[in-house]
Amino acid sequence: MTAADATLPEVTASEAAARVERGAMLLDVREPEEWEAGHAAGAVWIPLGTLGDRVGEVPAGQAVVCVCRIGGRSAKATEFLLASGRDAVNLIGGMQAWAASGLPVETDAGTPGDVV
Repeated sequence: MTAADATLPEVTASEAAARVERGAMLLDVREPEEWEAGHAAGAVWIPLGTLGDRVGEVPAGQAVVCVCRIGGRSAKATEFLLASGRDAVNLIGGMQAWAASGLPVETDAGTPGDVV
């Protein structure tokens, strides 16, 4: 663990949902097949590998909650966004924690989705 990891701001799934309700962007950085299987309603999808090129799509004045499957990739996204001057936090446990907390997971069609 690096010093940066020790100070990385993190939130639980319920805290993440509350932040999103208050206007934070939920940024999903998973791969296409993961997104298509299921994601949180209202999440913005920018795969981690494209975040550097698409960082302009993340508003500088808006809080951001980063999420992936279990929290590793979203931790990298959080570090990158913090270094880019964004107000970002990592969702501990990722979409697995989101779903386990009873928060909805859906497909693009609006039907119930799965976390893969």
